[in-house]
Amino acid sequence: MTEKPLIAITMGDPCGIGPEIIVKALGNPLVTTGCTPLVVGDREAVDRAVHVCGSRLKLVEIIEPEEARHVPEGAVALMPVSRLPEGDMQYGRPTLAAGDAVHSYICTAARLCLAGRVAAMVTAPINKEAMNRAGHVYHGHTELLAELCGVDDYVMMLAGDVLRVSLVTIHEALRAVPGLITRDRVLNTIRVTADGVRRLTGKSTPRLAVLALNPHCGEGGMFGNEEELAIAPAIEAAQHEGIDAQGPLSADTLFHFAQQGLYDGVVAMYHDQGLIPLKMLHFDDGVNVTLGLPIIRTSVDHGTAYGLAGTGTASEKSLLAAIRMAMGMAGV
Repeated sequence: MTEKPLIAITMGDPCGIGPEIIVKALGNPLVTTGCTPLVVGDREAVDRAVHVCGSRLKLVEIIEPEEARHVPEGAVALMPVSRLPEGDMQYGRPTLAAGDAVHSYICTAARLCLAGRVAAMVTAPINKEAMNRAGHVYHGHTELLAELCGVDDYVMMLAGDVLRVSLVTIHEALRAVPGLITRDRVLNTIRVTADGVRRLTGKSTPRLAVLALNPHCGEGGMFGNEEELAIAPAIEAAQHEGIDAQGPLSADTLFHFAQQGLYDGVVAMYHDQGLIPLKMLHFDDGVNVTLGLPIIRTSVDHGTAYGLAGTGTASEKSLLAAIRMAMGMAGV
């Protein structure tokens, strides 16, 4: 019998919904029958989530990841990376200690992936501000993981069953975006996206739509020239490499056709351009996947939801989808 993949699940912000959605997801037999989950986080935070959610989940603390394969049936392994006091786990009020712990969870899981000791990592939501205030200055998971993996060419993609959207720029101020749209940056995003969509869909030559930056593709330069100077040349270069990339295409109409299945992936120029339509369709089941890394990393497509933390009512659907995608990418 083929051994189930060992998948590390990082707890995310202990002051948010991460522990609760993990507890709820791990109560789904589809997870434990398809993989061996390993929670990387804080025992007290997860125990609190078990109580809040009214779950019967049993946790077994381990030291080495391989021990997760040998916990009793019906139990889930937990690697305690932090032991935060109650004052650092107040709902909606992350402290410096909580921000530091979040950074440790991510680093621990990533290093286990890089060492080949786990097959993939799935991340729960974090508070970027808290992590930055704790001295770990990154725009988010994606940039931290790229540094840990030693890669420069990485792409953030959010995906559901209908849409898959990758981003040329990620967490940037809107006013900074035009200056970041270069031929090389767009071309690299197209390349990495094509490879990632190929892995996700099994299609040898996936069809990609590449969006314009400006309304109506710049209207011949009236509304901007990034299409002419950067985006169109990048698409042409990608086509010469055998990539089926179409564009530049206007974002206001493209998603109508993409949701009909005419494209396997969409390359957007900035965060909200691509993720508003994605989340309109996939708010509950969207998955954040980092392409271009030497490891498999998926994540929920939502934040810490402090308003729901401690209620036990937050939906685990996005986390379940992220775990399923990680299992699929790991060969399950």
